[in-house]
Amino acid sequence: MMKQWISGLMLACAVAITLPVVAVEAKDLPDFTELAEKQGPAVVNISITSVVHGGNIGFPGMPNDENLQEFLRRFGIPGMPGGPGQEGGQDYKTQSLGSGFIISADGYILTNAHVVNEADEVLVKLYDKREFKAKIIGADKRTDVALIKIDATGLPKVTVGDPNALKVGEWVAAIGSPFGLENTMTAGIVSAKGRALPQENYVPFIQTDVAINPGNSGGPLFNLRGEVVGVNSQIYSKNGGSMGLSFSIPIDVAIDISNQLKATGRIARGWLGIGIQEVTKDLADSFGLKQTNGALIAGIEKNSPADKGGLEAGDIILKFDGKPIVTSSDLPRVVATTKPGKVVPVEIVRKGANKTLQLGIGEMPSDQSETPAASKEPVKPEANKIGLTLRELTALQKKKLNGKNGLLVIESSGAAAQAGIRRGDVILGLNNNESQSVDAFNKQINAVASGKTVAVLVQRGENTLYVPIKVK
Repeated sequence: MMKQWISGLMLACAVAITLPVVAVEAKDLPDFTELAEKQGPAVVNISITSVVHGGNIGFPGMPNDENLQEFLRRFGIPGMPGGPGQEGGQDYKTQSLGSGFIISADGYILTNAHVVNEADEVLVKLYDKREFKAKIIGADKRTDVALIKIDATGLPKVTVGDPNALKVGEWVAAIGSPFGLENTMTAGIVSAKGRALPQENYVPFIQTDVAINPGNSGGPLFNLRGEVVGVNSQIYSKNGGSMGLSFSIPIDVAIDISNQLKATGRIARGWLGIGIQEVTKDLADSFGLKQTNGALIAGIEKNSPADKGGLEAGDIILKFDGKPIVTSSDLPRVVATTKPGKVVPVEIVRKGANKTLQLGIGEMPSDQSETPAASKEPVKPEANKIGLTLRELTALQKKKLNGKNGLLVIESSGAAAQAGIRRGDVILGLNNNESQSVDAFNKQINAVASGKTVAVLVQRGENTLYVPIKVK
């Protein structure tokens, strides 16, 4: 009986072990084969040659020998100045690679500005292996978009999609030439939309985890319908390779730039002439605000459209031309895309009250001048309640600040130092009140109850910003 029970148990186990496993349905996964077949021919490889006026500068810490030169040549990396075959002081050529895509059958191609920047020769290689020398129609460094043209007709072209319809988590694919490997496709998902990057105020980047590597720059980002939704532009990397953080310029931004470049060869952007910063919780508390939406004006350029239109430092812009400003990075984009000369309504909060101003938009200067920082003087009065040691600006220092009143920071300690104020900064105001003198500023600080937060307007170099400091 026992033997029969054990035998039955073993049989049951055997049956359990051999039960069929339910397979994952492959039909739920995206199929990129049709996209590759139809859109691949519209993607091009771009080779750039630049002449560098040389000198025997070399690369620190790298051996200067023939083996290294051969390694660099194999992978399309420029050789070292002063290396074998390159005598010091002579001009030499460098080569680099990128990608692009055809947007019209008569040979107009979109790519990145940094791909063709300072190029002496641009060579475009098509999917069918034909090669053409390209002409640079124009390039815009601020958005990293360039338009080039080859002398050809009847070319395959991409279909332009709507990047605003993209959803986070949606599948996307890139085609380009990473490390010179032509027509390579990689795929991933949309990680985020409207991403603002440091020093990149004019592009609401599409962030993806698509594998993007050197050589992919300027190539297209496709949705599953085979429509171009972005231009691959940047990656975040610690070692030069893909780390799952890539950023693409929305195609509507790129097309708008290319149309302007094609029509006039230049870009006209709207301009206010202000410095802005994010409204943090501490700053909102110091201004008596219940929310952190908007862009805080930290500084205004003299005689700029903002100055003439009545904006003031400390104003918080909530809406521009009817468009809500949720974060400070929203404002440069909507201002830049506004036609110069247009008059638009700007909704602000000033000292707790809502106001609407009508502002005439100027055209962004091609090269804005810098505002020199105030020089340091070896004068050391006593520190105030928040740890700042201050002195009034000299007449020359005020002149360098366009006549602004301000207080030079001689030393910073305590709460001020913890908040990030440092020696050489210039204090322009406290809680929307201009700083006329050290005595007046210190009296204002002394009148603030312990535990309260004040907003100190600081100028550092050419930038101004509000710094929240909790009074102890």
